[in-house]
Amino acid sequence: SYGKNANRHIFTSCVVLFLACFGTTSSVECPDKCGCTTTTVECVSQNLISIPQPLTLNITTLLLNGNNIFSLSEESFPVRLEQLTNLYLSGNRIEQVDPGVFNNLPSLHLLDLSNNKILNFSPDAFPDHSMLQVLNLSRSLYNASYVDVVSDLLNKSVPELSHLILSNNGLLFLPDSIFNSLLNLTTVDLRNNSIVLIKSGTFRSRALNYLDLRDNALKRLLNGTLADFDQIPGLRLYLAGNPWHCDCNLGDMVIWLQRSDLVADKMNLTCAEPTELRNTQLLKLKDEELQCIYSRDMKSVLETSYVFLGMVLALIGVIFLLVLYLNRKGIKRWMYNIRDACRDHMEGYHYRYEINSDPRLANLSLNSDV
Repeated sequence: SYGKNANRHIFTSCVVLFLACFGTTSSVECPDKCGCTTTTVECVSQNLISIPQPLTLNITTLLLNGNNIFSLSEESFPVRLEQLTNLYLSGNRIEQVDPGVFNNLPSLHLLDLSNNKILNFSPDAFPDHSMLQVLNLSRSLYNASYVDVVSDLLNKSVPELSHLILSNNGLLFLPDSIFNSLLNLTTVDLRNNSIVLIKSGTFRSRALNYLDLRDNALKRLLNGTLADFDQIPGLRLYLAGNPWHCDCNLGDMVIWLQRSDLVADKMNLTCAEPTELRNTQLLKLKDEELQCIYSRDMKSVLETSYVFLGMVLALIGVIFLLVLYLNRKGIKRWMYNIRDACRDHMEGYHYRYEINSDPRLANLSLNSDV
């Protein structure tokens, strides 16, 4: 009995010692101003200016929203974190993302960089064969002109990306090849930008099943773009909140909307122009209502042009007559001179004809010449 109690006491002491050491290790590995659990480190709105250190090696989620981390460099993650999959850096006013930043995060699956002011995002920020699948860049670009920076990044660095959020960036256009390398892309959120045109060939991924283009500046969709959408099986498209211009150029799109089920919110699409069709549902438009402004006003424009042309020609005619009147004596003299010259010329022809027709006159003319 004594031996059993001794063994139990030794075992209990070992357990207590293990727990004490484990607790001490956890407290050491949790950075200052952060809250830590077994696999999560949370340092939200702590005025941090860099990535906190040290980070436990078994971390899977790191939340750093609302700090003042202006740039990310290779030193941001000096230790390899094989299990880190979710990284949240929203609202840090990040401007610079250097090459090699995420090289020590080989399992990174989700990256949230929303609500920043990115000026430069190196295409080499991610490791080769990056596993990133979700990228949130909502309200993250310094201005709309930096869309080319994003285009380079998407084409070179994140081949496995499936979810992309680019909402609230004031984008005016999308580069032609921005999504060409993303064969696994399933979700694209482009809400609340200022996109005026979607070119044919912009969306080619047959895996795409969610495309949100609400609250942009689209006035119509080109036939080539509509054909591209038809080639994507299972696509759900959202288009509400755009200022559709309901004229003769929108006819093909209206027919497409009526026969297609791709647009999930097509009942909410309404005209912004012209005034007489404002707030009219696109699905309820009739062919005769889709009139182009130039076709209605062209007749009056042409009539005005013809009147102006007539006035110009009349003015030219009056000037011509006035010139003739002022030079009537000179013109009369010129006409007399022409008449006399023509008469002399004809008399010469007549004289030669008479000589040639009468041999006697021909001999007389020859003798006179001799």
